[in-house]
Amino acid sequence: MVSPAPVVGPAGPGDFARIAELTVAAYAADDLAPAEYLPQLADVAGRAERAELLVARDQDGSIVGSVALVLSGDFGEVVESADEAGFRMLAVDTAARGQGIGAALVRACLDRARAAGKRRMVLSTGDRMAAAHRLYGQLGFTRLPERDWTPVPGVDLRVYSLDL
Repeated sequence: MVSPAPVVGPAGPGDFARIAELTVAAYAADDLAPAEYLPQLADVAGRAERAELLVARDQDGSIVGSVALVLSGDFGEVVESADEAGFRMLAVDTAARGQGIGAALVRACLDRARAAGKRRMVLSTGDRMAAAHRLYGQLGFTRLPERDWTPVPGVDLRVYSLDL
């Protein structure tokens, strides 16, 4: 049986605890983030001050995914101009993977960026995040290797982009 498509929309403060739990669990499950980064993943209130938080809800209304959309400001890190948007900390509940939740969240980011007049979406992702790399490729993103970066020693991030 195919699950109904998730409903993606803005997160509210009442969602922050679940977003923190979900994001930390998703990154920790696959050992995709160093332990010292987990508190930053859990700081949803701080993220909400610098980005638009979106959540995906299943048919019961439970949050099964989240992402931070960056339309302006310094939280994008790989965003280099006013006509670019970015997203960060895309996470899907480990029990709900494979249902199109990540793709729905990315598409919502793309739609909001287009509506805001942005011309390109950029993002960075860890070099070991194979599932994310597949998803971005399926959605039409291409590598932007000249913007790859290393925020801390031992953490190498790949940059992808999609013209809107």
